[in-house]
Amino acid sequence: MSLGITYTKARRTLGVGFALLLGSTAAPVLAEGPTLSQEAFDASKQLYFEQCAGCHGVLRKGATGKNLEPVVKTTKADGTVVEGGTLKLGQERLEKIIAWGTEGGMNNFSDIMTEDQIRDMATYIQMDPPKPPEMSLAQMEATRKIYVEEADYPTEPLHGRNWENFFVVIERDAGKVAVIDGDTKEVLVHIPTGYAVHVIKASEHHSISEPENPGRFWYTMGRDGKMTKIDLWQTPDKMLVSEVKVAYDARDVAVSGDGKYIIGGAYWPPHFVISDAVTMEPLKVVSTRGVNTEGDYVEEARVAAIYTTPHEPTWLVAVKELGQMWQVDYSDLDNLRIDKIDTSRFLHDGFFDPTGRYFQIAANASNQMVVVDAKERKLEAIIDTAALPHPGPGANWIDPNCGPVAGTTHLGVGTVTVWGNDPEGHPDQAWKTCYEVETDGAGLFIRTHPNSDYYWADQTKHPEPEIQQSVQVISKETGEIVKTIQVTDTPGTAAVHFEFNADGTEVWVSKWNMSDSLEPNGEIVIYDAKTLEEIGRVKGLYAPTGKFNVFNRSNHVT
Repeated sequence: MSLGITYTKARRTLGVGFALLLGSTAAPVLAEGPTLSQEAFDASKQLYFEQCAGCHGVLRKGATGKNLEPVVKTTKADGTVVEGGTLKLGQERLEKIIAWGTEGGMNNFSDIMTEDQIRDMATYIQMDPPKPPEMSLAQMEATRKIYVEEADYPTEPLHGRNWENFFVVIERDAGKVAVIDGDTKEVLVHIPTGYAVHVIKASEHHSISEPENPGRFWYTMGRDGKMTKIDLWQTPDKMLVSEVKVAYDARDVAVSGDGKYIIGGAYWPPHFVISDAVTMEPLKVVSTRGVNTEGDYVEEARVAAIYTTPHEPTWLVAVKELGQMWQVDYSDLDNLRIDKIDTSRFLHDGFFDPTGRYFQIAANASNQMVVVDAKERKLEAIIDTAALPHPGPGANWIDPNCGPVAGTTHLGVGTVTVWGNDPEGHPDQAWKTCYEVETDGAGLFIRTHPNSDYYWADQTKHPEPEIQQSVQVISKETGEIVKTIQVTDTPGTAAVHFEFNADGTEVWVSKWNMSDSLEPNGEIVIYDAKTLEEIGRVKGLYAPTGKFNVFNRSNHVT
């Protein structure tokens, strides 16, 4: 029952690593209570991983989503113990929740799971959750594959194209990444990557130690924990150069400012792994289990977002359940310095302000945006928002009243919250809500470009197809919605995610074919950023969701 964007009825073969996550755990034998056959138990365990674990946790203790343990005991302020949990909700109620969704932001699964799958899932979550295994550096190293040796890397682009205006596009359910020429709109290649790639990031410009050719190398992180390395200078058939698996369930990846290391953050096991950025050799693993901001030990303390700080030799690692940002200094791996910054739960995704000093991240289950000062390595501010903020890669722009601002969409309600983020030039507006915009539905992503008069917000989380298929364009000058664009009216599709081309003249929006995501029926619809009229389509894509322009991402254009 994930609030993330993974929708498909298709079954997938996830390989040895995922089989290890599922393990050979037998269905629990209970004297009484809900039971499943071994076959139904294993199938539900796999489906839970694919659709539910992202929000509710492998151990089902909850985060963005509710706690799904069979028995949950809560002590009230007066000392009264209240018992709840999935057993108390019961089979019939759970089936309805899974099928119909909730007003709190969980989408319905009646179009995603069969009736039998819904029935079995309702039973499965009333049983004790199986605990997956750990993963060692030696196990990670055994998965590493080199497709192009470093000695054979080209010294200049081999294809004669404007690679800095390439778009790399996540094709989630097919386990691929498409590379599209932003000038010609040609799909150059569909690169096989990990299952349900969640994030893809590039080497970026850095003020301390510039990597060679920022934007050339891209790294993916799949939900199966596989990281792949892509070289945009290669001919399309050789762009996949290496891979390694660092977890069974994972979400994010980042490249060090000097381009020497990559870091992969895992949901399970709860850890992050630092690898050599050239060879992909795993070098160091660090557990993120620990004590949260309320003083409770958390075993499943998962790594959500990871970002490279533009002006420090560090990564910011969001440890979701702990409510902490860990600022990890990679200048000495043998004596790793980690500053643990208490913030709010449950940390999810975020973006830097235009200066690159302040990181703004959603603590979505707390209905807050958290701001961390990467220079001082401390908490800067906490901003209250509407329900379940989710900015994705985020957006920064100039407001005529508040000066420099940033904004977020929300998973739980159709609202865009805008706040000031310039403590130097506009201290009276900094980290305070500037205004809110009421949209037609809850969304996942907001995006803009310095050369654009507008910012764009999707509404992918709304259950009504027409709203889910539409995006809203908002004026930077007035804060008013100037146009609602229905990107698609095809049943089983939705509009999601935005990216501008390098000069900001085009806006690319995904037509996400979520009902038949393993077919090449997805499209990217391209709009003129000034007139807001459609000017082209890129077809033949498999469930396109996130897409990233090389120039914008390597130059921190938000």
